[in-house]
Amino acid sequence: MSIVTAARRSAYAGVLLAAVLTLVFLALPAEAQQAAAREPAYRAFPLLGSRLAVWAVAQLHLNFAAFILGVPIFAVIIEIIGWRTRDARYDWLSHEFVKLTFAAFSTTALLGAFLLFLFVGYYPKFWTYMSSIFFPTYWVYALLFFAETFTVYLWYYGWDWLSGSRKWIHVSLGVLSNLFGTAILVVANSWVTFMMSPSGIDDSGALKGGVWAAIHNPTWIPINIHRLIANIVFGGTIAGAYAAFRFLSAKTDEERARYDWMGYIGNFVALSAFIVLPFAGYYLGREIYAFNQTMGITMMGGFMSWLWIIQAILIGILFLGSNYYLWLGMERIPGAERYRKYVPPMLIILTVGFMVWATPRSMVVTLDEARAMGGTHHPLLGFFGVMSAKNTVVNLMILTTFLSYILYRRANRISTRSWVRTGMAIQWAAFAVAAVVVVFYGVYGYFVESIVRIGFSVYQVVAVLAAIVVVMAIDVPLFKGARSTGTIRWGTIAPHSQYVLILLAVTFTWLMGLMGFARSGIRQHWHVYGVLRDTSVDAATPALGYAANVITSVTLVFFALVMFIFWIGGLGEKGKETAHGHAPAPVLAGGSDQDV
Repeated sequence: MSIVTAARRSAYAGVLLAAVLTLVFLALPAEAQQAAAREPAYRAFPLLGSRLAVWAVAQLHLNFAAFILGVPIFAVIIEIIGWRTRDARYDWLSHEFVKLTFAAFSTTALLGAFLLFLFVGYYPKFWTYMSSIFFPTYWVYALLFFAETFTVYLWYYGWDWLSGSRKWIHVSLGVLSNLFGTAILVVANSWVTFMMSPSGIDDSGALKGGVWAAIHNPTWIPINIHRLIANIVFGGTIAGAYAAFRFLSAKTDEERARYDWMGYIGNFVALSAFIVLPFAGYYLGREIYAFNQTMGITMMGGFMSWLWIIQAILIGILFLGSNYYLWLGMERIPGAERYRKYVPPMLIILTVGFMVWATPRSMVVTLDEARAMGGTHHPLLGFFGVMSAKNTVVNLMILTTFLSYILYRRANRISTRSWVRTGMAIQWAAFAVAAVVVVFYGVYGYFVESIVRIGFSVYQVVAVLAAIVVVMAIDVPLFKGARSTGTIRWGTIAPHSQYVLILLAVTFTWLMGLMGFARSGIRQHWHVYGVLRDTSVDAATPALGYAANVITSVTLVFFALVMFIFWIGGLGEKGKETAHGHAPAPVLAGGSDQDV
């Protein structure tokens, strides 16, 4: 038996075992649930402690779950593009992405089953209470899990069988698997958000008004939006890292070209979703404030305020890294030389924005330093530590990143439209108007009260999104059928660009863990905020340094597992010809691939 066949059988067994064990727990009779209620509220996990064990396993599970949800979303979109354009290269690319999802599927299921054991065994009081509220949704979750499992397996293994005239059936399976996956996310998010913003319960914590009232709590919709977008970004970065891994280990120019293209697509998908991710984050933060101002102040102005400085550094790395990859990619495109003059000013905007975004409001200083400054706020830098400045620079960084993509998109194309000057003038005007609106409300925010300043962020977001829509609405027809200045030389990109893709994947994974800690940490000593108190020995919220060490350790374990999955994925192609494993190198004339 080959190692690949063994890995596939292990995947079947892993998913089946996780599903069966989950159903066993769901099917516990009422007597067993009542017995669980009489058990001690907490048990201690050996060596690590219960909280750390649950934290590590939950984060690993969420990382893999985000991956297997995010990657299929753009995999099916790419398959649809290949189906409609009859371009086999997109079909190959979609198959490669789904193969990654398939390899990670059993790991996700087993981690989920392990997490369930930890909750039931080490936090029985918490589990009993959550079951009293959400027990009906457990069955929905289990059924959706089975439906997604069977659909994904049929989607993957039916790739060649459902080809040709039956391709529409295969595409429908891809769409259906994504619907099931998204539904699973939505159900699980109801449990998480109820812990943060409980609703549908009476003063004693008992359910009233049906389970829907608990599901539809104040932060459920914003976290659904935020997590869905974040999962797409995460899936794109992991797919880009996989392409980088294969690029760096490639033995032929054909392989390098193929995985260079795959890395570009993964980064493009991640970057497209990442541009709008901060807006979803603002929406979530606003709803947290609206639900409970104390929780909001704890998150942004309390002991967690310095966590957002770490977040700012990570986001700055993502912005700089994504732009740097695009600029390196332009070196393989004939005709891109004419846009090099735009790189230095864009780099300045991104660097200055990064510095402002990472500037803290209050400084950790000694008494003598505080006296010299006249307080804990620096007389100059303190102006850049407030949200007016930060909202302004992050919107300008988004605009700059979008401009980088626009320049990359048209790098080897020259429009032949008669209205090219007018179209480009409107595009530059859209950029300018958006920048003016963002800066105006950023400055004006210093002269109004906080509630008004928060509203200004909406105007800034609308201006940036409007500019993106206007520019793309003009750019697509403007460069359709454009004259090419040369074929993109896939595979000739500088090798260190691939390390940038890996850096982006690691950074975003670390960022996801950090934001997970922020979401859970603002509950402080509550399992369910204001309803079910955490009375265990681990009730205190851990310090940022401890949290950073845990998140780093979990990230290292995650990427160790991911590297193993990458290795297994490549091992299956050694000495084996398959319909999708040896597709032609994706070299396109005229740069038409950039329409993706």
